[in-house]
Order: sequence, then structure tokens, then C-alpha cells
Amino acid sequence: MLIKSLVVGPLEANCFIVADEKTKETMIIDPGDEPARIMEIVKENNLKVKYIVCTHAHFDHVGGISELKDETDAQIVIHKDELEIYEGARDQAAFWGYELEPLPEPDIFVNEGDRLEFGNLKFEIFHTPGHSPGGICLYGGNFIFTGDTLFAGSVGRTDFYGGDMEKLKKSFVRLMSLPEGTKVFAGHGPSSTIKEEKTVNFFMEEI
Repeated sequence: MLIKSLVVGPLEANCFIVADEKTKETMIIDPGDEPARIMEIVKENNLKVKYIVCTHAHFDHVGGISELKDETDAQIVIHKDELEIYEGARDQAAFWGYELEPLPEPDIFVNEGDRLEFGNLKFEIFHTPGHSPGGICLYGGNFIFTGDTLFAGSVGRTDFYGGDMEKLKKSFVRLMSLPEGTKVFAGHGPSSTIKEEKTVNFFMEEI
């Protein structure tokens, strides 16, 4: 498995490019901005982008989707409960003082337990609401991509529209039940492990 990460946009969101090294089939997770930089990595590695996945649809995680869709014709993947947030991303961006291109229609609506397959890789969808209604994590092998549900030492805020503290607590508990060696790739900030989060994450005191 090839995993490339880059920090994009003014809110410094993490974008991940995950590829099967043999087949070159790829998913891009949370392309929040700077699609040209993302495409540089795609082209340098001769990757074939199959999916563009939104762990959630806040503007800092979806801002590069339109251009990437035009470049790759990959399928845009969101959870069905995130459609309202996705459709309102331009308004959210404007509220923060940023411009966002119109977003293309999603191609695939995923649900809890669905799997995304590309090349020889498989990632299971965890529906992890709390930060947003249709927040998802992608779990495969010894890795989980958590979007803004779980950060190193912290969790996503719940004061945005659609946020829910009680749902976030349940999502957090679920993630903490994963094997301790699971590596966590979050939507902002550094990577971590489930073992480390059980030790240092302040949210452990909330559950």
C-alpha cells in the first residue's frame, strides 16, 4: 500500500492519497484544496484514481473536488447523511470568507459496513457521526482514516450545524475499541495510534 499525505488549504486539512502499488488504483481522501498539488502526486506515481472520498463535507475537506473530478473522472463518495452539508459547503466557505467552486453531484452514497475496493485493497466504512451527521472513517488493515472525528489527542468540534456531542462520544468509544496498534490518520494534525489515544486523548475523560 502506498500512502501519501499533504496538508492543504488555509485550515491545514490533511489530504491522503492511498494506492495499491501493484495496480495503481487509488482513492483520494478529503481533497480540501490545492488540487494541482494533489494531481502532481497522482501523475508522478502514475496512479489511477477510482474514488474521491469525503470523510465529511465541511468546505476545508471538499474544496478541491471539482477540479479533481474533471481531471480523473473518479467517483465521489459521501455518506448519505452528509448530503445536506455537502450541498451547503459553498455557503459555509463564504461564511468563513473563502470561495468554493460548485461541487459536482456525489456518485456513491455509502452506509455503515460498506466496503470500498480498489486494486487489492479494501476499506470498511464506519459511520461516525458527531462532528457532522454523515461523518465516516475508513478502516483497512492496520490503518484508519478518521477525518475530523478523532485527532491526535483530541476530537472534532460539535458546535457546527449538525454536530452532536452524544453521537461523537459513541463514535469515539467505537474507535477506541479497535486494536491498539491501529494507526490513526486524522483530518488535521499528526498521525497517532489507538493505543496512544487511549493514553493521551483528553476525550477519554468524557466517556
